[in-house]
Amino acid sequence: MYRILRLIRNIAAIGLLGLSVSAFLKAFYPLPFFNIQFLSLLERFSVRESLFAGAMLIFFVLLTLLFGRIYCSILCPLGLYQELVRLIFHRQLPYRSNRFLKYVLALVLVGLLLGGTVFITRFFDPYALFGAAMSGAVWGVCLLAGITVLTVFKGRFFCTDICPVGAILGFLSRFALFRVFIDETKCRTCGKCAKVCPSGCIDYKNHFVNNELCVRCAACLKVCPFLAMRFGKKSPPPVAFNSKRREFLLGALSLAVVGAVYKSGLIWVQKTAHRFKNIIVPPGGESPDAFVNRCLNCNLCVQNCPMKVLKKATATYPAVHVEYDNSFCSDSCHRCSQICPSGALKRLSLAQKRQTKIGTADINAEICINCGLCVMECPRGAIVQEATVSRVQREKCIGCGACKAVCPVQAILVNGVEKQTSV
Repeated sequence: MYRILRLIRNIAAIGLLGLSVSAFLKAFYPLPFFNIQFLSLLERFSVRESLFAGAMLIFFVLLTLLFGRIYCSILCPLGLYQELVRLIFHRQLPYRSNRFLKYVLALVLVGLLLGGTVFITRFFDPYALFGAAMSGAVWGVCLLAGITVLTVFKGRFFCTDICPVGAILGFLSRFALFRVFIDETKCRTCGKCAKVCPSGCIDYKNHFVNNELCVRCAACLKVCPFLAMRFGKKSPPPVAFNSKRREFLLGALSLAVVGAVYKSGLIWVQKTAHRFKNIIVPPGGESPDAFVNRCLNCNLCVQNCPMKVLKKATATYPAVHVEYDNSFCSDSCHRCSQICPSGALKRLSLAQKRQTKIGTADINAEICINCGLCVMECPRGAIVQEATVSRVQREKCIGCGACKAVCPVQAILVNGVEKQTSV
């Protein structure tokens, strides 16, 4: 039975990893898959008050309370990548216990997210990290290289000791109804289970499995020759009174940390307001200062933009943005707002996108040769040709850049707006 369970898990994990890679290689984008990444759901629920995001978060909490870290086993692309690395560079890991630092990090990042900014969270979110690396972003590639080296020597150390999603779901796994455990009456302490464990969560000598670190890969269940490794109903080990008091104090401290960091997030958002001028953000991003605090920089929209006007973060603007160097934003496309999983971009219908003002075109009268190409190309009819020079009707222009793309003398510049509006 456990061999079949392991096989099903492997097929599902490999299939979903393949879908993840294909999305960032612009081959195929499975919309429902990226809509269920944990921190993306949390942000979308926080920013957009999405009922779907809230329902999915509740589902993952209940799933974890029932079966443990199934999410980490099947749905996290970065976790699955680490498992592939371990298949190539396999080594036995020593048993490791829980480290409190990961909870502090998770509380800080979630507090900042709820406070309105993912400016730091994006560097630790497993989905954003994976996306940034797959899209070729320098910071993502560097961090993935570091995680790869860590995986070679420490297994899924990022999942068990760093990842904020892992910390949250791991804590819930403490109370999971169905757990991985060792049947002491059958165990011969051969250690085969510990050899294949990617998390270092099995203390086979003491017949103990740390279910908080266990990512439910089912490898140990498959290899045990004595059927001593089990997955089923089992009560969590009893907690001593002193431990309960310590956990209560840590819980109170945790709430204080979240509150303090939440306030810090609000302050950070206020400080970044109006810092960015003439930056154009994708339709649904609302404003450059709001978007820079919401964008996870996963670059899914960049990779799937058919017109190639969406660009990765730069030193000037540390989030996805629009540049009209070689193309324009098509009037028949609203893909970016539809595929953004985090809520950084508001979901817009095509009709809404066509009315969303993301910038304004300006014509340099000293350069303009009044050829009329911009007049013919403008999908909004926002440019009129007058006697000596063409003129932009600013109240109609949405900043799509179509005029700039056809101008033969580069007389047109498109500037961003402080806040996107409907025209």
